[in-house]
Amino acid sequence: MNGHDESQDMVARIVAAYASRPDVTPDEIVNLYRRLTGEVQETPAARAPQAPAAGAGGMHPALPVAQAVTEDKVYCLCCGRGFKMLKRHLGAEHGMTEAQYRAAFNLAEEFPLVAPSYSRKKAAHAKEAGLGKYDRTVMVGQE
Repeated sequence: MNGHDESQDMVARIVAAYASRPDVTPDEIVNLYRRLTGEVQETPAARAPQAPAAGAGGMHPALPVAQAVTEDKVYCLCCGRGFKMLKRHLGAEHGMTEAQYRAAFNLAEEFPLVAPSYSRKKAAHAKEAGLGKYDRTVMVGQE
């Protein structure tokens, strides 16, 4: 196998792995292939007007900030993928902390990085487990 065949095989494996994800559109698959192979033509979806840069960090959001949070998912503004919570994804995929992410897109401190339904579910579970229930009037060491 020569170098050209090996690179084609690698591109095919990368594109196939990407295509196996349930949240990827056909246009995104084609655009990935074209980026990896150096083709410049893009699909109409990729040519759609991009949202203006929202942050002082100069990053362009992958989708409008207003659409980044739904009831069940919070979407990464870096790549557009949806999650229940972003913290691990931001660190692993983009090398960012939550504070760096908020700064890059000029997001308020209150901007949720966890899906609202997931946050409520975890809070209800914590209450059921008895977490957060303590008497603030009792001093440690006094009984």
